[in-house]
Amino acid sequence: MKIVIFGATGKIGRNLVDQALALGHDVTAFTRSSRKFERPYENLQILQGDVLDAAAVKRAIEGHEVVVCALGMPLLNKEGLRAKGTKIIVDAMQEIGVKRLICLSGLGANDSRDILPFHYKYLIVPLVMRHLYADHERQEDYVRDSTLDWTIVRPGNFVKGGLTGHYRHGFSAADKAPKLKISYADVADFMLKQLTGDTYLRKAPSLSY
Repeated sequence: MKIVIFGATGKIGRNLVDQALALGHDVTAFTRSSRKFERPYENLQILQGDVLDAAAVKRAIEGHEVVVCALGMPLLNKEGLRAKGTKIIVDAMQEIGVKRLICLSGLGANDSRDILPFHYKYLIVPLVMRHLYADHERQEDYVRDSTLDWTIVRPGNFVKGGLTGHYRHGFSAADKAPKLKISYADVADFMLKQLTGDTYLRKAPSLSY
């Protein structure tokens, strides 16, 4: 499968690239710094560019079957660049006619807020993470309002650790409280599994151990 990954040099992005290559996919990594990729792969193409450059984004998407959006920003960033970049990606996909989008968001965004425990919901999110979640929620709105075949992935807090393949997904506030933790590798694993399944087509599953 031909995949283009935005945010390819982030911690999720690098896992996405490595795992997608291991699965035999043809991968295009879109990044602001191509120097971060030191190991050549036969089926890896590296495109250097800015996700806010609509023309560059459109060129990157052309010829691909699936777009994976793993854009990340610092916790306290107030510029909303994740949402702005996602909108440019969505607009380009709709113009070109590429339908499948797998987009990284966060557990606690929009209707998943109710899953969070009390101290996250009423203390940490409004006091420390409000800019992060505002960005994620605008990002999700752009995706949901599109005509694409999207899946929004909402992981809990990221922790160090390798690929286990054992994690919970698609749970709700009615289920037993999640641990709110998951490794970068397992998030990438779940995102790539959406390439061949439609269980979460036009849905936003939460993800945690």
